[in-house]
Amino acid sequence: MLSLQAKRPLEILLVEDNPGDARLVTEAFNEDRRSDRITVVGDGMAAMEYLKKEGQYGEAPRPDIIFLDLNLPKMDGREVLQKIKSDKELRLIPVLILTTSSDEDDILHTYHLHANCYLTKPIDFDRFVELVREIHNFWLNIVMLPSATT
Repeated sequence: MLSLQAKRPLEILLVEDNPGDARLVTEAFNEDRRSDRITVVGDGMAAMEYLKKEGQYGEAPRPDIIFLDLNLPKMDGREVLQKIKSDKELRLIPVLILTTSSDEDDILHTYHLHANCYLTKPIDFDRFVELVREIHNFWLNIVMLPSATT
């Protein structure tokens, strides 16, 4: 394991179909003034194309961490999570569920699929920004992530 923070900027994949939520997450990350790179895709199919480097994503970098909404068009987040965690090339990438659902079945199902954490999006704007800051601090400043080549 290697602390990527000290070596290079992190590659973050945000899979989010709501442009407002994507903007909030991106702005909250940018407030920290790090040089981490956030790529946003708006549906599950695009997420898998990005991760598999297909089509327009042929040169996409491997993300160090994935933020995944559950309720996505084309392929929902549960299916995306299942595909990531069953792929030997992708399964070590931490996947953080960031969704509006607080349904116990969703929480249980995603942990059974090996999600690394499950967070519900607050409705309150200030709380949403604070949650993203806390996520950023914990997952990108404290946690030791595997190297991209592992």
